[in-house]
Amino acid sequence: MAKRAQQDFYSAMHRQFRWQVPRFFNMAEVCARRWAASDETSGRVAIIEHRADGAPVRHTYAQLQQAADALSRALLQLGVQRGDRVAIVLPQRFETAVSYMAILQIGAVAMPLSQLFGPDALSYRLQDSGTVLAVVDASTLEAMQAARAGCPALRHLVGVGEAAAKCDHGWDDLLALGALDVASPATAGERPLERRGPAARKRWPIPVRTRADDPAVLIYTSGTTGPPKGALIPHRALIGNLTGFVCSQNWFGFDPAGRRPGRSAAVFWSPADWAWTGGLMDALLPTLYFGRPIVAWSGRFSPELAFTLMQQHGVTHSFLFPTALKAMMKAYPTPRTQFRLRLQAIMSAGEAVGDAVFAYCQDQLGVTVNEMFGQTEINYIVGNCAMNGRSAHGVGWPARAGSMGRPYPGHRVEVIDDAGRVCPPGVPGDVAVHRRDVHGKPDPIFFLGYWNNPRATAGKFTGDWCRTGDIAVRDAEGYLWYQGRADDVFKAAGYRIGPSEVENCLVKHAAVANAAVVPKPDVERGALVKAYVVLAPGFGASQRLIDELQRHVRGKLAPYEYPKEIEFIAELPMTTTGKVQRRVLRLQEEERARQRQTPAGGA
Repeated sequence: MAKRAQQDFYSAMHRQFRWQVPRFFNMAEVCARRWAASDETSGRVAIIEHRADGAPVRHTYAQLQQAADALSRALLQLGVQRGDRVAIVLPQRFETAVSYMAILQIGAVAMPLSQLFGPDALSYRLQDSGTVLAVVDASTLEAMQAARAGCPALRHLVGVGEAAAKCDHGWDDLLALGALDVASPATAGERPLERRGPAARKRWPIPVRTRADDPAVLIYTSGTTGPPKGALIPHRALIGNLTGFVCSQNWFGFDPAGRRPGRSAAVFWSPADWAWTGGLMDALLPTLYFGRPIVAWSGRFSPELAFTLMQQHGVTHSFLFPTALKAMMKAYPTPRTQFRLRLQAIMSAGEAVGDAVFAYCQDQLGVTVNEMFGQTEINYIVGNCAMNGRSAHGVGWPARAGSMGRPYPGHRVEVIDDAGRVCPPGVPGDVAVHRRDVHGKPDPIFFLGYWNNPRATAGKFTGDWCRTGDIAVRDAEGYLWYQGRADDVFKAAGYRIGPSEVENCLVKHAAVANAAVVPKPDVERGALVKAYVVLAPGFGASQRLIDELQRHVRGKLAPYEYPKEIEFIAELPMTTTGKVQRRVLRLQEEERARQRQTPAGGA
């Protein structure tokens, strides 16, 4: 019997959806306070801290809110004001979630910074933003101390755990003080945090009332397209994320038929750093918005860790980068023979998944991976809602292997040319989002602008279209097919080369763990297709393998697409968000070409 085609409810979902954005809105209010305020939900688990060598530590929504309130009062005493930037330089842990809630509910701006940043990267962002206070732990303390010297606005360093003794203030001390409801600011001659007693018992005003358009988070772009720019994200952006989150997570455990309204048993985990848009806006905040638990793990990622963690905590929903899925596929070809998994949905983003990983997720993990596309400035705008092939009750549409998906409900997304005109199907162009949805209403997903950079903000737009800088092709049914960054796509011998397709083909070979394709300058052809390949365990570099990989690609793609040169490399340059930095490899090839053209001994 022929397999029944999956139902496609996309058009109706997109047409019927309407945004509801209140005038006043605060991320912390909807992610923590409302759950903590109810007797029915205050005891729910919010954060599960995974321990590789011991029992996990669980924190409820009541505990999350109690700690956030105490920290908020302490921050106010330290002089943090509405609109001030407060840096969070922490890995995935309970204190990270507390910091976000505490900062957001007093109207300050949370500025997450990756634990992987060195002193120079930290210093640039701290200086540019004028950050007044930073929260660190032992993993980030040394780099922050080195960066602090050049940041005069940074008045306070708060240390979590072992870092407390080496910082201006210890986390536990601040929370203990904040729990006292100390209120009045220090008077002249007094040091902050000294006052106690009845004279200072008036409550600090928390939470403050914020408008939906007020700034909430300042996230610096990963630098894949030049120097990092601070994207200022408003509170309403969380609302703009929700349609994509729910769709990409196959309704996140809720019943599309409405038979169990408001009830979900979802447990979420992602290795994505909570300091980046992917970890914050695609994982932490939407999970808390729906009152569900999220697993925190601050250690290194490995396929074994991923499967063990998901099994132990009964993870049902996840966001996994394609690079993580590739590693898991290579390490555990048949994971369900070794692990008991409860996965209901996987969202993936950052790079094209490719049909090899797509098939692995379906066949071996039991889920149809939902690819998603977005960026810091305008997140969660395109993707899939496959519902694991079981669309029903007006929810879901088929996923196509290798496709970015379709615009999520509430977002008007097109492929446009240089003049801002919509490209016809099959013609490559820049993926762009319109300020207004298909009904003419403002889309809440939009960022407010780049911090102190109005010129860059203006350059992001062509009229009401916000350009992503990512090249794609739209097919006749509205699916987008990623071609690469505007600076990743290149021409070789007159042919346009999108690196993702070649990389995906290479990864299908058993010897390839990961790959990146870039142009190698060539006098006659302009550029040659070159592949950097990371070998899978058990395989060694050889000319024979190079020949085999070239035949592999040549046999599956167009003749002009196969890599004329292959270089084996231990690891690919990656951003901290898991994206391959092809730009680094491309610049390396350009520098090598210049050196080849320079006569020996010449200048």
